[in-house]
Amino acid sequence: MNTSQFQKRLLSMQENMMNFALMLTANREDAQDLLQETSLKVLDNREKYADNRNFKGWVLTVMRNIFINNYHRVLRTQTVVEQDIDLYNLNVANDSNFETPDGAYQLQEITTAIDSLNEELKAPFSMYVSGYRYHEIAEALHIPLGTVKSRIFFARQELKTKLKEFNP
Repeated sequence: MNTSQFQKRLLSMQENMMNFALMLTANREDAQDLLQETSLKVLDNREKYADNRNFKGWVLTVMRNIFINNYHRVLRTQTVVEQDIDLYNLNVANDSNFETPDGAYQLQEITTAIDSLNEELKAPFSMYVSGYRYHEIAEALHIPLGTVKSRIFFARQELKTKLKEFNP
């Protein structure tokens, strides 16, 4: 398929793409932005389309992937980590049992156990608990992905033994 035919097929799908974008975003302006971004991405990646593929399915998959990536990007940018706070106690639920004296003691024991981890295990584990993904931790700490996974695994194992009294 030549460039002209490709563009015509893409233009003929604009209404379908807009309906799908509206379904994903539930907002007309966001849907129009998504439609525009998808059209540009599809045109930029024309060489990746194989003629024997379902064109509509390919284009809508590109749109869905852009939507998902944008959604994850928004979540990451809305997550603010203050450097001067205790990251090990981040996101402790207010409706938990930690408000009781026994709960406060348990929280103190858990915090102590995490603090006692060596820095090599504590840093990736704390980032993971704070919501970072493995690849984000690897990039931030400048270590391989497999190392991140193994350090988090070993931190869990060490915490499990230190906190065995809290395991049911």
